[in-house]
Amino acid sequence: MLSEPVRIVVAKPGLDGHDRGAKVVARALRDAGVEVIYTGLHQTAADIVATALQEDAHGIGLSVLSGAHMTHFTEVLALLRQEQAGDIKVFGGGIIPETDIPRLRERGVAAVFTPGTPARRIVEWVREEFGCAGSPEKA
Repeated sequence: MLSEPVRIVVAKPGLDGHDRGAKVVARALRDAGVEVIYTGLHQTAADIVATALQEDAHGIGLSVLSGAHMTHFTEVLALLRQEQAGDIKVFGGGIIPETDIPRLRERGVAAVFTPGTPARRIVEWVREEFGCAGSPEKA
């Protein structure tokens, strides 16, 4: 179990203009005791990775609705490796076809959450994956 609070960067890469889902997840994580850094809309992979490094994040949650999920996830993972920060786990969700999920997982994405996934399930996954405690009543 981590002795420090888990820090997660929640980001909207690319041209997506809709961030309600990302904000719902960010709030659910925050309410469960996770430190959340929300980067806002229209972020580049370089911006997202720079934020994660600057904030000493444990994970990056990407929300992609544009259909460019293969590109965005791959770019973030490549930049993390380039920065020798492959220990920062990348997860995310959005409008992602089931057929693409195994391909994302092969590339190193730790988890993919599709529309309709309860925020509680994402909070539970973060707790399990990062070894953090928290109050399940708040999730």
